[in-house]
Amino acid sequence: MTSLRPFRFGIQAANATTRSEWVSLAQRTEANGYDVLTMPDHFTEQLAPIPALMTVADATTTLRIGALVWDNDYKHPVVLAKELATMDLLSEGRLEVGMGAGWMITDYEQSGIPYDSPKVRIDRFIEGMAILKGAMSDGTFSHSGTYYNVTDYNGLPKPVQHPLPPFLIGGGGKRVLSYAAREADIIGINGTMTAGVVGPEAISTMTAEAVDEKVAIVHAAAGDRIAQIEMNVRAFMVNVTNDRLAVTESFSSMLGVPRSFMEESPFALVGTTDQMIDDLLARRERWGFSYIIVGAEDVESFAPVVAALAGK
Repeated sequence: MTSLRPFRFGIQAANATTRSEWVSLAQRTEANGYDVLTMPDHFTEQLAPIPALMTVADATTTLRIGALVWDNDYKHPVVLAKELATMDLLSEGRLEVGMGAGWMITDYEQSGIPYDSPKVRIDRFIEGMAILKGAMSDGTFSHSGTYYNVTDYNGLPKPVQHPLPPFLIGGGGKRVLSYAAREADIIGINGTMTAGVVGPEAISTMTAEAVDEKVAIVHAAAGDRIAQIEMNVRAFMVNVTNDRLAVTESFSSMLGVPRSFMEESPFALVGTTDQMIDDLLARRERWGFSYIIVGAEDVESFAPVVAALAGK
């Protein structure tokens, strides 16, 4: 068993109706001991992540920023690399680069961006990752591939974090998880999103047993490198409550899953502060999850868990 990493915590936020509301969320996140504020990258009703995250950085002093995750298909990687490096520079080195191959079919349908097969999207994503890293690394680079061709390009500015900001790769299938095990600093374990929507197929791959299989893929592909990888999970179903049984039964009924799913899946956190602490310690032992992200609505209610575990 590899040595366990200390816990750190983040939130995922998407929207605000005013600047003051957004700034308040960022400052409350920092004040409550969270390490990171992340955002999704979709064309739904959400703030655009790059300007919104820079506002977060400007409003705080230590809070890190990043997307969970940027979709490679939405911007040319040379463009995204310049934006990311600028963010790292202007935030004084607080950026985390979360990347994915894209999955949400409505984004593609509404925008007219071709929704290619998973193979093509992952091929393109892997090329895009090479360009992001090449553009943000020292010196000039070229890339000749199936989807991108870059010639004698020196991406400027360079990021403050050297040699690169930490890269988080989120995935739920074998190919992306294996690639992440070789290339990422942080791996976000997800459900398998082949259907393009969050539905029964995705939920069925979020059980504890399914996560065992996903983490085993990472370990097999990473080899000795596993000691360098931080394991991340986004808990989607979070409820601080004194009545764990009633809440888990309610969630289970709503999702059409057994209650054991809610009790065991790392994508759910339900119970008292002490019960959540025990669950997170057990999940870190079982899967290595030390970087936990909850929702913006959980900032205050989940804060006692953060206070108890952050950095330990």
